[in-house]
Amino acid sequence: MENTEVSEYGVTGKGDSVKKYTLTNRNGMKVEVIGYGGTIISLTAPDKNGIYEDVVLGFTKPEDYFNGNPYFFGALVGRYGNRIGNAEFTLEGKTCKLYANDGLNSLHGGKEGFDTKIWTVEPVENAQFPTLKLTYVSADGEEGFPGRLTTTVFYTLTDNNALEISYEAIVDKATVVNLTQHSYFNLSGDFTKAITDHEMQIIADQFLPVNENIIPTGELREVKGTPFDFTVSRTIGRDIDADDEQLRLGEGYDHNWMLNGKDLRTIAAVCHPESGRVMEVMSDQPGVQFYSGNFLDGKYETKTGGKYEKRSGFCLETQHYPDSPNQKAFPSTELQPGQKYQTKTIYKFSVKK
Repeated sequence: MENTEVSEYGVTGKGDSVKKYTLTNRNGMKVEVIGYGGTIISLTAPDKNGIYEDVVLGFTKPEDYFNGNPYFFGALVGRYGNRIGNAEFTLEGKTCKLYANDGLNSLHGGKEGFDTKIWTVEPVENAQFPTLKLTYVSADGEEGFPGRLTTTVFYTLTDNNALEISYEAIVDKATVVNLTQHSYFNLSGDFTKAITDHEMQIIADQFLPVNENIIPTGELREVKGTPFDFTVSRTIGRDIDADDEQLRLGEGYDHNWMLNGKDLRTIAAVCHPESGRVMEVMSDQPGVQFYSGNFLDGKYETKTGGKYEKRSGFCLETQHYPDSPNQKAFPSTELQPGQKYQTKTIYKFSVKK
């Protein structure tokens, strides 16, 4: 029977109590979320034999989330997902200086982004499916971003094994916002295995090449004839080590694809042939950052034994393009008072027999 359970999870170094929320649908699929960072710490999906296994990377101990989650495992990311070049941008004639936490860049909201905040979490009563409402109010000037931003995120687990993530935000003066979810997936359910055998399709004819600082150059490059062509499903590992300047810069895939179409549509699909697990991604966003876990380094234990080694997980982070506040040709990420930021992404799980 579908339900929502609440339990104690841990206490941060600052003395904040963190709860865990478990959503269960009618099929027995479960999603576990903690209030710290709005983080998804577990998500199960069935294989071709009907066996549900956890398919998202995460830590074995609460303190590994609380003490500066270095890979953003499972966290909500804001105010600005991805990179802003030189950790600054100009908005309405004023230069906003951000914290440089990625070389010269600001990454995923800065030193203490939304992934480090205690969100207010409430199970939604009388919802059609198990749903959590998460809220965080970011003060004017937090991490250098202007405006008091109120963000609300809904996690909904449906009975067709889909996790729906709906984002909303309002602000009291002009700002920029680009929210995303940073779960790493490994559909094998065995986190000691590389994800290079997963078959992926990204419905995008162009991607954004980057410079040596992993900031988009502004070029819109066709994927056809390059290692970035996932218009037809193929293994992640097929060309990941190809002799290609862009792959060398990212040490693999760490790029934004310019998605075809608009409104809520299927933007990607991933299959793990051995287990039969399939994940379809739907979104209304213009871009997706595909990251192939290039910098996982064996430092942390997996939830099932062993270590998270290089390329043991992948991310598909739906979002606007990196560095949009500095690149006027990109779709705008500005949010004005009186406007409402609204976007939706769905991760739907099924089986290919």
